[in-house]
Amino acid sequence: MEVILETKNLSKHYGRIKAVDNLDLQIGKGMVFGLLGPNGSGKTTTLGMVLDVINKTAGQYYWFGEHPTKEHRKRIGAILETPVFYPYLSGARNLELVCDIKGVPYSRIAEVIDQVGLTGRENDKFKTYSLGMKQRLSIASALLSDPEVMILDEPTNGLDPQGIAAIRDLISQIAATDKTILLASHLLDEVQKVCSHFAVLKNGRLIHSGPVAEVGQGQVQVEVMANQDLQELLTALEWVTALRKEGNKYVATLQDGHTAADLNAYLYEKGVVAHHLVMVVKSLEKQFLEILNQSK
Repeated sequence: MEVILETKNLSKHYGRIKAVDNLDLQIGKGMVFGLLGPNGSGKTTTLGMVLDVINKTAGQYYWFGEHPTKEHRKRIGAILETPVFYPYLSGARNLELVCDIKGVPYSRIAEVIDQVGLTGRENDKFKTYSLGMKQRLSIASALLSDPEVMILDEPTNGLDPQGIAAIRDLISQIAATDKTILLASHLLDEVQKVCSHFAVLKNGRLIHSGPVAEVGQGQVQVEVMANQDLQELLTALEWVTALRKEGNKYVATLQDGHTAADLNAYLYEKGVVAHHLVMVVKSLEKQFLEILNQSK
């Protein structure tokens, strides 16, 4: 794996407050990496440090396997906090100013405007844009230099469900162009749908990191109901490791290697026909809460 960003014992302290504390991360090329955590967990501070807009207290970070330089910064497109544009200028004119700052030809503007879905509104004043359109324009400005890496801090913050879906689709489209994306979010559904990997921060410390695909793997849970009480049958089954009752149904936790089909076959052998048999898929939200609780 080619490592794009690595942090080693990266820390930021404000007096006795440890906003980020000895953070170790590795983000590989092509990953869509989500930073999760409650408010105040250190997500934005971490992004600020690796973008060199917040001075670190201790530790190191490396871009593209090297100590960070101004040349590396040119390979990164970033949106931190609320994007700032001139309200009385059009979207396209605002992007021209960004081009002037970044040394990018104006010919890129039409490309990124189309990429973010603002074609037809590029000549309208920024102040007439909806919140979602403003966020898409900010993503367009970050894309102007065709960066290898995109850093997005709470890209759907404040948007309605339709706006969230539009930005989520845009992030997926950008990821499909082989860019590496690092985004901070508190929306678990957003991370589960667009990210390949995620990390959980709490009080500035890393408490979990891994692929999103691993969420829900491990022991299988199955909801089951029948026209008779199943407690005795399920308790007697050696590969049911835990059992709880929720209303009229039982939730059985099965050992690795066993499935809902195995449970159905067992009940059928015992002369019981289940009229409700559903495998419970663990959501990122549930795993996130479990991780936070385990770290107490």
